[in-house]
Amino acid sequence: MALNTENRIMPGIAVALLTEDREQSVVLHSRVESTNLARTALSHVGFPVGPSDAVLRQLQDQRAEIALVCIDSKNPQRAIRAIELIHGSIPEITIFAVGELSQPTNIVSAMRAGAREFLDHNASREALIEAFARFSATLSRAQRSSTKARVFTFLNAKGGAGATTAAVNTAVALQETHSRVVLVDFAPIGHTALQLNLRPQFTLIDALQNLHRMDQSLLEGLMTPYRNGLHLLAGAQQPHNAVPTASELARLFDLLVGQYNFVVLDCSGRMDGTVQTICNLSNAVLLVAQTDVVSLWSAGRVQAFLQEGAGHDRLRMVLNRYKKIPGFTDEDVEKATNCKVLWKVPNNFPLIGPAIDKGSPVAEQGNNELGRSYQGLAAELAGATTSAEGNLSLLYQHDKGDGKKRTPGHLVVSPMRAGQ
Repeated sequence: MALNTENRIMPGIAVALLTEDREQSVVLHSRVESTNLARTALSHVGFPVGPSDAVLRQLQDQRAEIALVCIDSKNPQRAIRAIELIHGSIPEITIFAVGELSQPTNIVSAMRAGAREFLDHNASREALIEAFARFSATLSRAQRSSTKARVFTFLNAKGGAGATTAAVNTAVALQETHSRVVLVDFAPIGHTALQLNLRPQFTLIDALQNLHRMDQSLLEGLMTPYRNGLHLLAGAQQPHNAVPTASELARLFDLLVGQYNFVVLDCSGRMDGTVQTICNLSNAVLLVAQTDVVSLWSAGRVQAFLQEGAGHDRLRMVLNRYKKIPGFTDEDVEKATNCKVLWKVPNNFPLIGPAIDKGSPVAEQGNNELGRSYQGLAAELAGATTSAEGNLSLLYQHDKGDGKKRTPGHLVVSPMRAGQ
């Protein structure tokens, strides 16, 4: 009891250092102590390897608040497994991964395993101070709860397929039924604000440029509110050459999933390394296509591109402006694209065209087939259950109502959840 009291009154954030390099442990200890914001509560060479490992007990006994886990660039898997183990066994401990920022695969893997931040292995005293300050700021917020947002990303199979419209209307429908939804525009030139008839003062570029000092209050100040409570982090209003790093994206996602119930991203026709990272960090990737030859051909190429990352496991197709083609089934679409069909949005351009021009989403108009379709898609995404293995189960739309019981498809929930 005396030991617990002593630990309780000792100043500074209690930090545990876990590394396989003894010299690195000494260096990190010195840097942590130099911040005057934190103290080294535990320093251990080696990683826990199982739920009964003594290191896990020491983390609890020493009341560690943050675990700094060092990732060896040549053999990262042991550290990644340790992050996952600590996160699963002691979820109240916040994990900071430490490694090389030039290796985006390790960054994404660490964040998906449960790390809240990724710090450079040569992080300066000032960088540590900023990281500890962000941690301290989040402690006082109710967002440190057990629930984190689900992230849905919309992509075009080809230009003009309708990803922006699908993202906007899905976000509006989610907000009406679940609240606390944010729409983030990652398109090369953002059009989501136009479809909501908004004039944003700040954009995603402002957020990325201020990540070094970003907290929940500043992030909320960059949002443009929509009339039903939906928040928009608007896209760039003109062409730009800003390319966020994997660590910057992970940091931004970490903030978003801590503040909202659902995060809807419009990537429109963007197709680059940034999109691959975003898909890796998403719970579901919705590829918007039409049933014409060019669109389906392009959808197959996008699927092959995303196959290079982890995002392909979460890829599903939304058929927009859908019209039934005699003799051409959903199975034919899936075979042509190597991508499962999740939803079909009916074709009604006389309704959707004016709605886009006026900035009045059809999802707010439940008295028409388009509005009901987007409300149904939102309900399907929000209502998907999470299995014991952490998978998000979605039942394909064409599997419903045929009288046959089928096994639902699985979309892998990114365990990144940035701190969850």
